[in-house]
Amino acid sequence: MDRRSFLTFAAGSAGLAATGGAAAAPAAGDGFVDTNVHLGSWAVRRGWADAPAELAARLRRHGVTAAWTGHFDAVLHSDLGGANARLAAACAGSGGLLVPFGTVNPTFPDWADDLRRCREVHGMPGIRLYPNYHGYGLDDPRFAALLARAAASRLLVQIAVLLEDERSQNPALVAAPVNLAPLPEVLAQTPGARVMLLNSGGRVLNAHTPLLQRLIQAGCGFEIATLEGAGGLGALLQRSPGAKVAFGSHAPWFYFEAALLKLQESELTAAQLAAVRHGHATALLSPA
Repeated sequence: MDRRSFLTFAAGSAGLAATGGAAAAPAAGDGFVDTNVHLGSWAVRRGWADAPAELAARLRRHGVTAAWTGHFDAVLHSDLGGANARLAAACAGSGGLLVPFGTVNPTFPDWADDLRRCREVHGMPGIRLYPNYHGYGLDDPRFAALLARAAASRLLVQIAVLLEDERSQNPALVAAPVNLAPLPEVLAQTPGARVMLLNSGGRVLNAHTPLLQRLIQAGCGFEIATLEGAGGLGALLQRSPGAKVAFGSHAPWFYFEAALLKLQESELTAAQLAAVRHGHATALLSPA
């Protein structure tokens, strides 16, 4: 599909949504795992989906078969147990589409119990961390302890490098991007740990730096929501073919169609496309 055809399709899908119509189902094998989705509303901004059902319908219409989902409440609320319970309940009503990723803050005294409940009570396959909002760095021993406990529980750990561009942050909610420099060493010291970075495009994926190569060698996964530049995905895979890059939309903060367009702008082989759409995500979530 070329860019014009894609935009026509996206506009048509939006029109169907507005009128209550249904788009054609995706062809077999064309589904996506969206690794970067949130429920709820950010404190200073509303997204395009006000309810889980609205978000799920939009994702399903575009061929998403699983969406790894966190909750904006977990970023600023002090009751993470309650936020995780609400997330699990909301995802349970999506027919299996929304897959809950609860949040744990290792600076809280009861973080180990929050982690246990994510796995044992809510059946979550992974957790999502916000170090820059929760006040710790990746060189903090408490993060290393959390990562080790998550590895023992076979939980995938997603780290949100940022939530919004620094230039658009509310002055009362300024949070610098997470410093990833300590992460490769921490991973090397934590056998079995699985980590995926969210919203790392501008800081990591668009920068051909030694840090990117160290993260790749450490086994980190990435997603494309904040990857910048026309043909950016193809360029990334050309210079770093070993990068485990999955599909991520950062919906409903970003429009889902923006992530789709990133696939259309790059010349990808069938194998590369399948890996981005679902292959890398499946491997990260269920390692051999």
